[in-house]
Amino acid sequence: MASKPTIIAFDAYGTLLSTSSIASKLSSHFGDSTATTIATTWRKYQLEYTWRLNSMAAYEDFSSITLQSLKHALAESSVSLSDKDIQDLMSAYDQLSTFPDVVPALKKLKTHQQNGEVKAVVFSNGTDRMVGASVRESPDLKPVADVFAEIVTVEEIKRFKPAKEVYGHLAQKVGVDKESREEMGRMWLVSGNPFDVVGARAVGMQAAWVDRQGNGWQDQLVQGELGRPTVICKDLEEVVDAIMKA
Repeated sequence: MASKPTIIAFDAYGTLLSTSSIASKLSSHFGDSTATTIATTWRKYQLEYTWRLNSMAAYEDFSSITLQSLKHALAESSVSLSDKDIQDLMSAYDQLSTFPDVVPALKKLKTHQQNGEVKAVVFSNGTDRMVGASVRESPDLKPVADVFAEIVTVEEIKRFKPAKEVYGHLAQKVGVDKESREEMGRMWLVSGNPFDVVGARAVGMQAAWVDRQGNGWQDQLVQGELGRPTVICKDLEEVVDAIMKA
């Protein structure tokens, strides 16, 4: 009997797509320093809002959260934009740049797909429309987007990472038995976000953390093996090599 494929679930924002790349769009309205600050704050509140909603057992779609966190970031920097400019920024969020290592890594991964070794998916907090647009409209990602068998988002489950239900939802979508620790172990999360890595490890998944800044693992929330990524890599090409050797 042929072995089952390894599932590789790539986080979108902060892993494939650079959320800081929106700063170039912001810089057309503000100076570079202010634009960078707003971009960083925007991302901070985008994530914080998802965690707050999880804690309150509430849900708003990621597009709404992205808009609300942008307005929060603008207010915190004591600046404002017209409704049209805000909508232009939201549209630009569907065309974020990829990190430089993404395209070479996905091309490398494609060679392993040909013999059925792996199945790659995008796995995101975003909505189906938002993530689908990002994958298909990002100038960098669009040419290699066919490497992904499907896009899995939290829109159906209405919870956000790192809630365990989200990773169970991923398992269901890719045909993995979420009740089996062995089955969950053939799924790999690839993420640049430590909270996502810890969430995946807590349910028995393997996880590759992308440490592009070279700062090392610093998260201390969960102690022991499940509080750390399975592998730490400097870029996605190294991630692909590590997973295929595991």
